[in-house]
Amino acid sequence: MGTHVIKMPDIGEGIAEVELSQWHVKVGDLVVEDQVLADVMTDKAMVDIPSPVHGKVISLGGEPGEVMAVGSILISIEVEGAGNAREAPAAAAPVEKAAPVLESKPEPVQSKPAPVAAKVQAPVAREANERPLASPAVRKHALDAGIPLRLVQGSGPAGRILHEDLEAYLQQGASTLSATANPYAERNDEHQIPVIGMRRKIAQRMQDATRRAAHFSYVEEIDVTALDELRVHLNEKHGAARGKLTLLPFIVRAMVVALRDFPQINARYDDDAQVITRLGAVHVGVATQSDVGLMVPVVRHAEARNLWGTAEEITRLATAARNGKASRDELSGSTITLTSLGALGGIVSTPVLNLPEVAIVGVNRIVERPMVIKGQIVVRKMMNLSSSFDHRVVDGMDAAQFIQAVRGLLEQPASLFLE
Repeated sequence: MGTHVIKMPDIGEGIAEVELSQWHVKVGDLVVEDQVLADVMTDKAMVDIPSPVHGKVISLGGEPGEVMAVGSILISIEVEGAGNAREAPAAAAPVEKAAPVLESKPEPVQSKPAPVAAKVQAPVAREANERPLASPAVRKHALDAGIPLRLVQGSGPAGRILHEDLEAYLQQGASTLSATANPYAERNDEHQIPVIGMRRKIAQRMQDATRRAAHFSYVEEIDVTALDELRVHLNEKHGAARGKLTLLPFIVRAMVVALRDFPQINARYDDDAQVITRLGAVHVGVATQSDVGLMVPVVRHAEARNLWGTAEEITRLATAARNGKASRDELSGSTITLTSLGALGGIVSTPVLNLPEVAIVGVNRIVERPMVIKGQIVVRKMMNLSSSFDHRVVDGMDAAQFIQAVRGLLEQPASLFLE
């Protein structure tokens, strides 16, 4: 038997160190070639580290949340033959992704235990910082069901928690909840959640953006009655063949048209080099909430897409981001960002810039309100745009005129398509 050492690979782009986000194996596990061993986080994306060999895990090189240098030892695996412990080459090229893939990974080759769904087990008392062994799919199942994994008895190999264990825990809880639950009981429990992985990167980027950029926000209300009527009409006529339209493709189109007259808005600011780069291409980042946090996939060359092309790309990218399958290229390179909370959009928001961009357009929810038009009180569909700008690059007058241009295009939607 020999030892195969896997080093932290060089992921490219001059990255010298990465954060170890999550282990998918532990010491003693049997692994197969191409099985994902760990997730590591760069500044832009999560990356899978696969195993290049079959073997048994004998040591791990770090803990989740630890920042590791490229070339440092990530994991050691006992293998048939001589192994590579002397030369310890870098791992095989990693597979990029935006967040941990939520599908189940192949279990080590072992006999499958009998289902335990009907077996009642007492809750496990683990330490608060102890990480139970479970696959990403099981962890998501537990998160969705509100189950604390550290209280679940695992019946899989080495105590691994299986989906059946979660079902057994839920069944047991349902039978005892009515007898023990007291909604008025005092609570003194505390839960410490390490800020690691994607959550750490989001925190760092948001803090960096608010520290470096001179944010200011501008809010304007827009009458989207005619726009929504057009959207409904187009969906009724073309929805079956071309797909349904939301308001987002129209807003992207309005931004593209308005930016022709305000090139200073579609720009990036390198504050280290003190250089502003104005771009002709409009690469619109669309803020998307995923299970691991906020991500911003990019609709590239929005200026060259029609409504349905934009809608299709928004849907594709949002799905990829939520499923953890968006690539690094799909998550970088935006020139301006569009953010929307949909029905939860509220009345006003103050979105944080996605540096090095200098503008972000926020969409609030649509509400029906009485409005006075030509002396008559009528019910109209109203929506606010809450947008933020970098005052180091964008003057207040330019920001206001840009949003007013977007407003005019959306309130007279035919003008979106006039050339």
